[in-house]
Amino acid sequence: MGERPERWTRGTVYTDMWVDPADDPRNTDGVSPDGELATLQDYTASYRFTLTMKCEDLDAEQLARRSVPPSTMSLLGLLRHLAATERDWRNGMGDADPLPQLHGGTDADFDGAVADPAVVDAAYADLAREQAATDAALARHPDLGERLGEEQIAVREIWVHRIEEYARHCGHADLLRECIDGRVGQ
Repeated sequence: MGERPERWTRGTVYTDMWVDPADDPRNTDGVSPDGELATLQDYTASYRFTLTMKCEDLDAEQLARRSVPPSTMSLLGLLRHLAATERDWRNGMGDADPLPQLHGGTDADFDGAVADPAVVDAAYADLAREQAATDAALARHPDLGERLGEEQIAVREIWVHRIEEYARHCGHADLLRECIDGRVGQ
């Protein structure tokens, strides 16, 4: 595993936070959004942004660095996994012919997360494309109670599952990042 990095943060007011609240680009001074759909969209956007914050300023080797054996989890793997998950949710909506799995079989998201700048660039591009495509597909279904796809899953449930997926993996990203360079999460 090598030497353990010393913990550090950009936060000066709260030294256990990623950045000080006044400097956090996710925070807004306005009121929370009105309505259930707007709230779901806001939480999704916030967790997406959090994930990219956890990956900023790292090179390909750092992004591809595995957590602890036997896990294959890495920040790069999380980027790839979430792109694949966005596609899977869209495929489950049944709006169009399903697209093939983004990275192949089981654990390919993580196994293919190698320290190569081209893989990193592709992961970011895939994630942005898949997020936009899923957002566009969901925009065609503003009724949160509408049921979609073969499994007849409610649109609301798709939104909540996406938030849960990003939130869980942001927690993983906190720990992965701290192992890489000591930067603490928030």
